[in-house]
Amino acid sequence: MRLVGIIAIAAAVIAGVTISVIAALHFRGTANRASVSSTPVIATLPAAPQSYLGAYLPGVPDSYAGVSAFTRSIGVKPDLLAFYSGWLEPFSASFADAAARQGAVPLVQIDPENVDLAAIASGRYDRYLGSYAAAVRSYRLPVILSFGHEMNGSWYSWGYRHASPVNFVAAWRHIVSLFRTLGADNVTWLWTVNIIEKPGGIPSPAPWWPGSAYVTWVGIDGYYTKSSMTFAALFGPTIVTVRTLTSDPILIAETGVASTAGQPGRIADLYAGIRTYGLLGFAWFDAIGKHDWRLTGPAAAAALRHGAAAYHGGGS
Repeated sequence: MRLVGIIAIAAAVIAGVTISVIAALHFRGTANRASVSSTPVIATLPAAPQSYLGAYLPGVPDSYAGVSAFTRSIGVKPDLLAFYSGWLEPFSASFADAAARQGAVPLVQIDPENVDLAAIASGRYDRYLGSYAAAVRSYRLPVILSFGHEMNGSWYSWGYRHASPVNFVAAWRHIVSLFRTLGADNVTWLWTVNIIEKPGGIPSPAPWWPGSAYVTWVGIDGYYTKSSMTFAALFGPTIVTVRTLTSDPILIAETGVASTAGQPGRIADLYAGIRTYGLLGFAWFDAIGKHDWRLTGPAAAAALRHGAAAYHGGGS
């Protein structure tokens, strides 16, 4: 359900004039990359509520076929396309280009599986991170990057009970600072947490908070497993906690409805929750994980399409 990796070389940055590129959300068909430059690049994504319908599809970033099939099934082009990148894996510029041609922004979850967070913070992986930053800067269009998602859960090596929150924060700050130093200011930094579930041993993400100076948006991951579940019960407590830390925009970065949980009704509830809480939108996880989260039929696809009609741009 989540993957991991990255590789590289330090990049030199020549001081010069900052090129400002304000990226509109729906830049379909107009996203050819500018020529590579060593000067810093700034690209800012809109942060209006109800702006983003994203998706994760199996096979990305190696193949775009799943995205195309998903788009045909719901009749709407996703605004965000998420994928999971292992430590030492390079930035997938080819997939980012394909996404941009369809008006979508890549959302990359970079996950440091079995990597010492203190080593990241100390600069041991700066050659790799410098290469990644240089590739993102050369892309020049908006990129959403997250590091060590769901760190308040206990299922990843960088997470709760496996690694120190202090070291996580230090690693996060180091990565963001390095990218900024190397001129990769076309990054929207997404701090992605799991929903709080105290009975299930998933605590508040507060100890992992790196500070608003190092975060652009907050991501929250959570899933509907029963037809009786509501957005307020599922996401509400975590949103309240996040709001004690920051007023940064919130994206539901990973979500889905189990195939047995009444997808059309829960999808409608998901859209209603995004609207009620004033969130950016959500990214649908259309794959098999702990449950089968894939859309199960025309009614579910229609629910996803109809909800998107209220979003910026009105869908396709």
